[in-house]
Amino acid sequence: MNAITRRGLLTAAGAGTIVALAPISFAAAATGTATQVVEGHIAPGPTDFLYLPVNVPRGVQQISVSYNYSKPTVPSGTPGNSCDIGIFDARGFDFDGSGFRGWSGGFRTSFSISRTEATPGYLPGDVMPGTWHVVLGPYQVAPQGMDYHVEVTLTYGDPGPRYVPSYPPTKAKGRGRAWYRGDCHLHTVYSDGRNLPADVAAAARAAGLDFIVSTDHNTSASHGAWGPLAGDDLLIVTGEEITTRNGHWLALGTKPGEWIDWRFRARDGVFDRIQKQVHRAGGLCVSAHLYCPWIGAEWKFGFEGLDATEVWTGPWGWDDDAAVSTWANLLSAAVRENKPWLPAMGNSDAHNPTNVIGLPQNVVLADDLSRDAVLAGIRAGRSWIAESSKVDLEFTATSALGRKAGIGERLKAGATEQVTVSVRVGGVPYGTVRILTDEGQMLQGSLDASGAGAVTWLTTPQAAAFVRAEVRHPLADGSAGHTSMDPGLTFGAMAAMTNPIFLGHG
Repeated sequence: MNAITRRGLLTAAGAGTIVALAPISFAAAATGTATQVVEGHIAPGPTDFLYLPVNVPRGVQQISVSYNYSKPTVPSGTPGNSCDIGIFDARGFDFDGSGFRGWSGGFRTSFSISRTEATPGYLPGDVMPGTWHVVLGPYQVAPQGMDYHVEVTLTYGDPGPRYVPSYPPTKAKGRGRAWYRGDCHLHTVYSDGRNLPADVAAAARAAGLDFIVSTDHNTSASHGAWGPLAGDDLLIVTGEEITTRNGHWLALGTKPGEWIDWRFRARDGVFDRIQKQVHRAGGLCVSAHLYCPWIGAEWKFGFEGLDATEVWTGPWGWDDDAAVSTWANLLSAAVRENKPWLPAMGNSDAHNPTNVIGLPQNVVLADDLSRDAVLAGIRAGRSWIAESSKVDLEFTATSALGRKAGIGERLKAGATEQVTVSVRVGGVPYGTVRILTDEGQMLQGSLDASGAGAVTWLTTPQAAAFVRAEVRHPLADGSAGHTSMDPGLTFGAMAAMTNPIFLGHG
């Protein structure tokens, strides 16, 4: 038994709090299999990751790992045991290193890797000789501690043919400069989802999407499966959801096959370094579901260096309202401090067949349907969020001198020059249209049963530093939603919302 307590902990910058166990070794062989078992106990404490070294000899065709852990009864309200798993090969497990070979979190109890294939979430390739490391991530440890049992099996023999990934192209047919719809937060069986990549692609097409981004948790393993599923009508962009102990974020537009390390906390001081890695590849860094109530999922990193923030995740809920309020405050602070502003995004975070892909979706003004053009549109904030492709919206600001600006742009006008703000909406029966500024809501209008209509408001850059629009559904009943001091201001879940249009010379 390997008893792990607070003593002997190793702390590595950017690798969380880690524990290293004594290695296990296997003898060389020509054929057959060999299995070794490691058992131990993890006491409650600050252990983030436990590394089990495995000395792999030459001639191994496949490495397989299975594990289980104790799940004792805990008092009501106390987290029970939860333990993730992954593996690094002989190239090492250094932070942001090249030895990463897969991660399945707590979604699987076993996995295998060979030169030809691997369990989803893991990377096929040579089972090279040297010291591999099985990684346990005790996400939650009960007051009684956690007993673990790990079995490592090596299969000897011919390595077989090499796996060849099929990455998606970086460009689809498109319509030139146009508004394109996409969902940028999606999961498959390659992490903790139950959808196959083919299921995701089919659902994206059915939802009327033009592009999607693959963001499986902490692994790039699905990237090589998307190639056959892309087409002239659907751009598929590779990415990753980085699941840290202090919040989750999306790396959108990573290089195919590129892996982004997640083994750090906000206090480790490496987030900026990881963001730069994503930016060097031309990708975007986006904070996800800011107020998700799950352990470790609420955002704790701040917003410095981000390219956007996800303010609407899946079906509308209280946490989305909180995220929109936080984002609106960030917009006002950016204006006040004359700093760059942070665009808003909305995504489904769909994992399973019961989740609706494209609820919500980003409608992005891009020069073409290509990876670079779509990411550029998101980065610039030339986008709005819709609950489905049935919702249409047009949002503009026009100065008295005839200048015009759209979402994510700046309308250059004098401080006292009159500006006409217009919102046109379709697809939201009995909806409420709101025009908001850095001072809050300025105008509220209603749509009829057709769901189509327009709202116009007059202002000046002196009165409003920016304008943005929301479209809300009516209340489902009289007991939920938002009511201000004005009893006439009552509305329900979000149907659409825009990034701002800035007014004045800035």
